[in-house]
Amino acid sequence: MSDPQQNRSMRRDFVDRAEMLEYLQKEFPQSAARDPHVAEQRGGHAAAQQVLARIRADDYGKSRNFLAGAVTYLSPYIRYGVLSLAEVRDAVLDRVGDHPQQATTLIKELGFRDFFQRVYAEIGDGIWHDREESKTGLPPDAYAAELPADIENGETGLACIDAFSHQLRRTGYLHNHARLWLAAYIVHWRRVRWQAGARWFLTHLLDGDPASNNLSWQWVAGVFSSKPYFFNRENLERFSDGVYCKTCPLYGRCDFEGSYEALEAKLFIR
Repeated sequence: MSDPQQNRSMRRDFVDRAEMLEYLQKEFPQSAARDPHVAEQRGGHAAAQQVLARIRADDYGKSRNFLAGAVTYLSPYIRYGVLSLAEVRDAVLDRVGDHPQQATTLIKELGFRDFFQRVYAEIGDGIWHDREESKTGLPPDAYAAELPADIENGETGLACIDAFSHQLRRTGYLHNHARLWLAAYIVHWRRVRWQAGARWFLTHLLDGDPASNNLSWQWVAGVFSSKPYFFNRENLERFSDGVYCKTCPLYGRCDFEGSYEALEAKLFIR
């Protein structure tokens, strides 16, 4: 016999957002206990269409690597199938009309997402295991299995890393460049297994699907790429417009100071 509790419908009408959140916390106590934050982004097809209509493909191609760049904010809608990759592609191409080259970068990113999904369809839970041998020169036991509490709580003392941690938990979103910086810090500076960081991201990200998430973490870790991804302070300062470095008490002496050559020698074994 089926459980009546499982068959009942969820409420859909609420006086206001506060009442809805109270209801959801009662319905999903385990999720509420894990993290009480609820993102502000609206779901549904109508909201997705509004976001899609605001895309500026040419600006995206020129500025997407900057935290203040013209990113699309479409990923949660794509993640849950509210919008398909083909639907986004067609809308973008229609928008640029006789200048399809303006959409090249954005469509290329859609292609990466499609590629990750195809890999996932083929290997399933294999996305939780290294696809290739590590390029760092370090043995597997050099990496911790669990995410340190100071990273999870945003208490490392590094203004950028702590800001990314707080934003992830508060909003369910991080700019892609911030995801790369945070992932690189966790794997290469703190030497934590990429799987621990991938699980943390999936706990909070609104757009956190295992395919794009895990395979991107593997790309950073250097087990699904030709080399590990890492960065220095100049790179972060440039693409964040210095918003974190300006207030960081560790400016000039943080973990990310130095040339790429110097950091590579410090982080990896060649």
